Amino acid sequence: AAVALVDGWPGWPTPAALLTGPAGCGKSHLVEVWHQMSGARVIKGLSEGSASELLAGGALAIEDLPGDKLDERLLFHVLNHAREFHAHVLITAQLLPQSWGVRLPDLLSRLGALPVAAIGTADDALLRGVLLKLFADRQIVVDEAILSYLILRMPRSLETARFTVAEIDRISLENKAEVTRSLVSR
Repeated sequence: AAVALVDGWPGWPTPAALLTGPAGCGKSHLVEVWHQMSGARVIKGLSEGSASELLAGGALAIEDLPGDKLDERLLFHVLNHAREFHAHVLITAQLLPQSWGVRLPDLLSRLGALPVAAIGTADDALLRGVLLKLFADRQIVVDEAILSYLILRMPRSLETARFTVAEIDRISLENKAEVTRSLVSR
């Protein structure tokens, strides 16, 4: 659904859309894909600026809302500006806006009307593919037994997969050892 949402731009039913999901699930990757497609400006959080400045290029990606300090009035103006001037906004967040503690009723209403694509936890097939790619990116060849061993024992999180592969790589380099099931189990 998240990929379809990004691929469906610029035919979104509204000027803005929301991607939600846990840390490390691929939201930033999809923002980068959308940035390449749309030329969007990409920012983390929303605490300063003006709606017209932020949407000057016609597309804006706002990652990690609500962030430490969300300027509710600015977000409200960004969403209104996007609608008025036919611009587009892609927002990412771990949780739905109803849990952000938004106090402006009109902003909460606007956020509630956005199309949402939720990215869930990784299943075994996705986790296997991600682990394989992460190892390959580090030029580490692993066999199926190692992948199966990891998948059975690790949390279903792409963030955990990245951390785990980095640690395995660090330990194998530190010990000048090949990546084996024994090394992985340690």
